Amino acid sequence: MKKIITDSPLGKLVIVEEEGMITEIYATAKEHFISETPLLLDAKRQLEEYFQKQRKTFDLPLFPKGTPYQKQVWQELLKIPYGKVATYGEIAKRIGNPLGARSVGGACNKNPIMVVIPCHRVIGKTGNLTGYAEGLDKKELLLKLESDL
Repeated sequence: MKKIITDSPLGKLVIVEEEGMITEIYATAKEHFISETPLLLDAKRQLEEYFQKQRKTFDLPLFPKGTPYQKQVWQELLKIPYGKVATYGEIAKRIGNPLGARSVGGACNKNPIMVVIPCHRVIGKTGNLTGYAEGLDKKELLLKLESDL
């Protein structure tokens, strides 16, 4: 397992690589890992470009660790376009679980690859910002970043 840190408007983000795949991106205040593999440097560059509004999609090999259901939800999240949002209920319907809005929320909460798997683009059915593992202020920051073109 190799890790690198990048600065972002969300604070320091740790990018984790295992066997040539990105397995995690998470916020930290404590860790100080530096590995300079080509993949980690590319992931860092892509995140920096995203935060500078120069990138709308990511091109990284991803391997998030989770249950089959969580992985199904995360795959669906990858289909939400930059600058757009979907509700938990809409995601639940898209994966064939129309009554599963809460379980979609649970999967979003366990998303190990923040920003790249865009759980920040999932909102409540009334349009309100609800739930984000890193805090609603960070979810709002990401949505604002994507809406200010």
